[in-house]
Amino acid sequence: MIDGASLEPRLDHHHKRLRIFSGNANPQLARDVAACLGVDLGAARVGRFRDGEVNVRILESVRGAHVFIIQSTFAPAENVMELLIMIDAMKRASAAEVAAVVPYYGYARQDRKMQARDPISAKLLANLLAAAGADRVLTIDLHAGQIQGFFDIPVDNLKALPILADYFASLHLPSPVVVAPDVGGVVRARELAERLGCGLAICDKRRPEPNVAEVMHVIGDVAGHTAILVDDIIDTGGTLAQAATALVEEGARAVYGCATHGIFSPGAFERMAAAPIVEVVITDTIPLPARVAFDRLRVLSVAPLLAEAIRSIFTEESVSRLFTIPTPAARRAEVT
Repeated sequence: MIDGASLEPRLDHHHKRLRIFSGNANPQLARDVAACLGVDLGAARVGRFRDGEVNVRILESVRGAHVFIIQSTFAPAENVMELLIMIDAMKRASAAEVAAVVPYYGYARQDRKMQARDPISAKLLANLLAAAGADRVLTIDLHAGQIQGFFDIPVDNLKALPILADYFASLHLPSPVVVAPDVGGVVRARELAERLGCGLAICDKRRPEPNVAEVMHVIGDVAGHTAILVDDIIDTGGTLAQAATALVEEGARAVYGCATHGIFSPGAFERMAAAPIVEVVITDTIPLPARVAFDRLRVLSVAPLLAEAIRSIFTEESVSRLFTIPTPAARRAEVT
């Protein structure tokens, strides 16, 4: 896991200026990223006109600066508009380069046509970001990695999995096994299992309609093990709750859940609270709602990860090393 205190960034690279700005989607995360980099958050006012339209005012010069705007694009739609308008404002103010830092890329689940006349909203959002003037995009755990191909500008898709893996490794859980909640999540679950040096199981999930999940049975040995359910998004909480119930019925001694993005639609906390889950672990790519009706939730910060990626981009160093953080087994092999 990246330690924000040890970054010591070189932010006077070839006389370039780095500026970090934020809309209203992730203000605390933006402040944390700026703190990790040892810079002040850029001065801007992002509000509303009386008719509800987004009102953006950049309160300092960004001429020649390399600007990173931190803003997730989860609902409501104003988050997208704020980001687009901020990008446009920076380009019109003569910023040298503008990067959209989108910790959670909303609309990513609308990445293909499921039925006739369906939109492909993930592609539309990619077009909008580029049209607004974004020179690059930095995001975390796209729902589908192929979305990177929707862009004609550079995209860095960071992984939060090392952060989650380090946390679960620190718990020293007895006889852990990583569980994919569906077949589509096997690659993610396998990577976490490799990092933790444990086994893998799969829940066979059938989804009769959107946002309705039904777990049929568990593939793999979970009896007597501590199960760690891993997904990229927790939305309604239905998949997590039903999978946890299925795992306990199959003899799992305890069930933990984790995901990068916690959307938590109405009713999600109640579903998780009623399920046999010891703890749910997420990151802060999406801020929690004001009322959190679930006391078994732990939030890990992606600020150090984003800060290191921003520093690497700004200083023109490789970002790829952030994708290849060695597993615990690999670290032990290096020591011996």
